[in-house]
Amino acid sequence: MRACLFAIAAISSMGASSAFHSSRNSVSAPPSFLLSIRGGANEYEAKFEGIKASVMEKAANKIEEARRKIVDEGTIVPDFGAKADSICNAAIEEFAKSAPSEAEGSASSSAYARKLQELEASLDAPLQVLYLRQLSLLREQALASYKSASKASDASDYEAMLAADSQFLRAAESSTRKSSSWTYDADRSHLQSIMSEFATTHKKLTETQVKSSQQQSTAMQFLQHQQQMIQQLQMQLYGQSSPWNVGVAYRIPDTNFNLQGSYQQGRANLQLSCVPDEYAPMLGPNGFTNGVGPGNLGLSLNLSI
Repeated sequence: MRACLFAIAAISSMGASSAFHSSRNSVSAPPSFLLSIRGGANEYEAKFEGIKASVMEKAANKIEEARRKIVDEGTIVPDFGAKADSICNAAIEEFAKSAPSEAEGSASSSAYARKLQELEASLDAPLQVLYLRQLSLLREQALASYKSASKASDASDYEAMLAADSQFLRAAESSTRKSSSWTYDADRSHLQSIMSEFATTHKKLTETQVKSSQQQSTAMQFLQHQQQMIQQLQMQLYGQSSPWNVGVAYRIPDTNFNLQGSYQQGRANLQLSCVPDEYAPMLGPNGFTNGVGPGNLGLSLNLSI
């Protein structure tokens, strides 16, 4: 009986040991299907990466053409948003045709979705840089229109500001991709801030010019008032002045003496001066003509009414 129990224990121990070794072997050995999945995923990654590189190379030509116009030439590309969407959509469609997402199981679908996102992000980044540069050009164009409208017309600065803001809004909206996170709010706020500062400066300049004009007008009125007072004093001292102002100049023949006479505001003035005649050789063989002629007589007349 005792020998029978030892035999049963030995058989039980051998079974437990065999089960333990079997369990240990099953844990330490990796399943073969995991290796196959991992290898397949790497294969899909390489396949889709190659397709993505080919598609991006074709789209890069169109992006470079837009870059030359916007950055190098500094010109605005009309409907840039629609063109950017067209570049991205065409690339995504070509990628989808070359790499169908449902053909080779879940591993292929996962790699396909990931590479599709990478493709769109790779195309969106350079296009957004061009978009920001175009917004800068649109802002400068709207600001120039605002300055021109505020100077050339009688419209108020507020109306010119509204027109420039509306112009920028339309152009920026057409330059924005519909299916993206692009936004022009910061550029629009910057434009409005610049126009507000310009309007404030222009208003201060206009006020300064108006004040200066008023001061000049006040000074002229003061001078006219002083002149009227002087004329009134002259009338009180010398009586009614004559409206005639007459001036006469006569050079005595064959001499350097010049006789000048004038009559202004009721007063006569006579002046004799010695002035050499520089034009004597042109007036005759003896230097002067005989009698009173255009060469030795000057006459001026001024009548104040």
